[in-house]
Formats: sequence, structure tokens, C-alpha cells
Amino acid sequence: MNPDHIAIIDGQEKITYQDWYERVQTSAQWLQQAPHEQKRVAFLLSNGASFLQIFAGAASAGWTAIPLDPRWSHEEYVAKLLLSKSDLVIVEDRYMKRFEKHSVDIPVLSLSEWEESLSLMTHSPCIKSGSEENPVFYMGFTSGSTGSPKAFIRRHQSWIESFRTTADAFGITHQDHVLIIGTLLSSHFLYGAISTLYFGGTMTLLEKFAPVKAKKALETEDITVMYTVPTMTESLLEIDAFGRRNPLLVLSSGADWNISSKKQLVTHYPHVTFFDFYGTSELSFVSYLSSNDFLQKPSSVGRPFSSIQVEVRRADQSICQPNETGRIYVKSPMSFSGYLHDVKAPEEWLTVYDMGWMDEDGYLYMSGRENGLIVYGGLNIFPEEVERVLNEQPEVKRSIVIGLPDPYWGEIPVAIIEQGKQTKTIRQAVKEKLAAYKVPKKWFVVDQMIETSGGKIARASMKKWAEEQLSCKQ
Repeated sequence: MNPDHIAIIDGQEKITYQDWYERVQTSAQWLQQAPHEQKRVAFLLSNGASFLQIFAGAASAGWTAIPLDPRWSHEEYVAKLLLSKSDLVIVEDRYMKRFEKHSVDIPVLSLSEWEESLSLMTHSPCIKSGSEENPVFYMGFTSGSTGSPKAFIRRHQSWIESFRTTADAFGITHQDHVLIIGTLLSSHFLYGAISTLYFGGTMTLLEKFAPVKAKKALETEDITVMYTVPTMTESLLEIDAFGRRNPLLVLSSGADWNISSKKQLVTHYPHVTFFDFYGTSELSFVSYLSSNDFLQKPSSVGRPFSSIQVEVRRADQSICQPNETGRIYVKSPMSFSGYLHDVKAPEEWLTVYDMGWMDEDGYLYMSGRENGLIVYGGLNIFPEEVERVLNEQPEVKRSIVIGLPDPYWGEIPVAIIEQGKQTKTIRQAVKEKLAAYKVPKKWFVVDQMIETSGGKIARASMKKWAEEQLSCKQ
């Protein structure tokens, strides 16, 4: 690796690999000298080099990095810090006021105080990561799109396996220039950033997602790879951000990417190759669909990665036949190490209670989350199936379908659409494509959905909002 090769461009500076190496080593040395019980550092920072420096420094020192979300309330910060048993917290200066009423006995440093402390250090020639062979390096929290977030933990080996998969399946190397357009609080974007540094490539990191800034980066820099999620891709399509004709690999995950949007990317931008992959915080990569596969299997989430085994099982754990819906189980060397404080070690075969099926060619399809199932008069409705139809309508920007209690039916399907118009037209489209019982019984239109930090629709929050709207009308 050329030490003068650019590692990070973050809007504030360009950092070479020589400088990056020194920063990570200094951070690791600082952590090793800090008082600790658990070797866990929490931090509340915006997208930028400092975020990655603390994350990578913790991994190098054998510590666990715990990113905190600026969107959380004070009570949520306290709950997460108590849950994680962090040894210290590093906070961006502009967020320090949020910790003035801090009620947890944990040292809190501002980012400027931490940087000053680093500058006073004398450097050691090397850093050892500790005695544990495969330590926990990352503690994150599931998105909370369907309920209360859980703390999950990952060990080094899981991401090393993921790096190998990325290189094999997507062909990413040290020669690539990768654009990260979303928050590093999302495992998808954080992985994209760290894997780029692992390969020795160059990464451009946006402070936050802004379609115009992402378009400018695609037009003015030699970007070869971009990590994204469907909502961001659709915003970029609206402003013709992919107009420059240089070859570009788009890696998308995190939500259901509708078929019309994928078709638009394939049809209008032949220089763009995409991989849409299915994965979760717990399972990491599971399956992927290429641009070419999309033309043959447009509704699929692709084939399992080479190191992954996938089974679709019935309730009695027997294996489903092709095209038969069941619960999806995954056996993977990239899986997480469990949830924090969970006394049970993860099973060899894991499930996050997603439901789906596999076709005769081994391609995987998603029905929806088992715990999101709506039972309407004894009939099962997967919200995602209805949402796919809604999201294909030109009048709908985004939608979700939730189940709300009903004294007669048990539950009824309720649709919430973002920036939707001509609701009658939308209803008619759903009636034409789905069985009558799957058609939403109540409809809401909102200007903007409540989102998680990762850019997903916060289902639990939207469901609570809909419940409040209905209670006000009664």
C-alpha cells in the first residue's frame, strides 16, 4: 500500500493512509491507557473521519465500539449506556448539552477534549489487540423499525469473512473509489466505509445524505462504487444523478427496493451495475441479486452468497418445497455473536423470523416479517406484499401497511402513504392486483414518514401515530 494514497475524503480534509494509520494507532494506544472494566467506548459523532478513527482505534485496541444516535432522547441515551456498560463516552462538542443532565456514572469527554488528549501522547511503536483471539469489536442496535431495538455484538472474524465475500461477489479492490452517502450509524454504510479502508481503497464520505451533494460527487470525482439504500437511490434517480457515463457499481440494501425503480436504473443507465442484497444486522450478507439476474427474476432478493446456506422451513422445522412459503433460516460464517446479555449462544442455524420461499433455481423471495403478519378474520396478510403494490403506483412516494386492532376482525390492514394523491386510483390498483381481504380498510396520507437513523420507515412509530389518529376520530 502506498502511504501517500488517499484513504478518506470527508468534506473537511483528505487523509492519506500514512496519516490514517498513525491516527488509528494513537487512538488505540490512548484507549489501552484509559481506565476500563469492560473495554467499551460509546461515542456520539456525526459522519466523518473522527467517527471512523474511534471505531477503528477501538478495534485495534481490543475494545468494543458503540456508536450512539443523535436522534435519541436523553432517556434513550441513558438506557443504552446502562445496557452497554460503557467505560467512557466521547461526544461531539455540539451535542455535549445533551449530557449535562447525564445520570449515569460514566466519564464523558467532548471530541475536542479527546483530540487534545491524543495530541499530548507519546507514541508507542506498536499496539496489541489484547489476549482474546476473536474479541467483540462492535456493539450496535437493531433499527427498531418493528419495535424496541436490541443490542447486538460482533466479533472480528464475522467482518473478516464479510470482507472476503465482498471481494469475491462484488470484485471490490484497493483500486476502487467508494462513495458513502448515508449515516455510519447504519451497519450497511459503516461496513461499506470500513471494508473500503480494509481493501486500501479511497472513500468519500458525506456528512449526511443530500441528493445534490451525492450527485456532485458522482459527477466530479472518480467514484467507482456507491453504497446506498432504496429511498436514497430513488431520490438520486429523480435528479438524474447517474447521468455521468463512467462505470459505477451500486450496492443497495436495507429495505424493499421496488421493481420500477430498479428497471429505471437498468434501462436508462447501462453504465451502472447494481447488486441488491438481502441481509440483516444479525445475519450480515445473505443473498444478492445482480442487474442481470433482475431481468430474469425481478421479484427475487437473489441467490445466497457462496459461503451461505439458506433453508425455508415449515412450523415443524421440515424443509419447504420450492415455491412454498415458510420461515427463512441461515447458516453463515458472517453472523453476529448474539444479543447483549442473552444467556443463550446463537444457534448454528439462525432466523430473524423473515418469511419467504425459494424457487426451483435457488433464488430467494421475501414475503415479510413473521411478527409483522396481520391476521384479518383468520386470514394472513403480509404487509410487504401490499406495500409492493402500493409503491409501484406513480402517485405514491413510499408506503407502509400495518395491522390495527378491530373488535370484529381481530386486526384490519391500514395503509399509510407518503405524498400520495388520488387515493381512489391507488385503491383500485390494489383491488386489481390483490385478493379483496388484503386491500387496506383504512387509509392515511402523510407529508413525510417517521424514519429510523438508517433511513428506514420507523414502523413502530408510524403504527403508534396511526393509532393516535384513529383514537382522535372516535
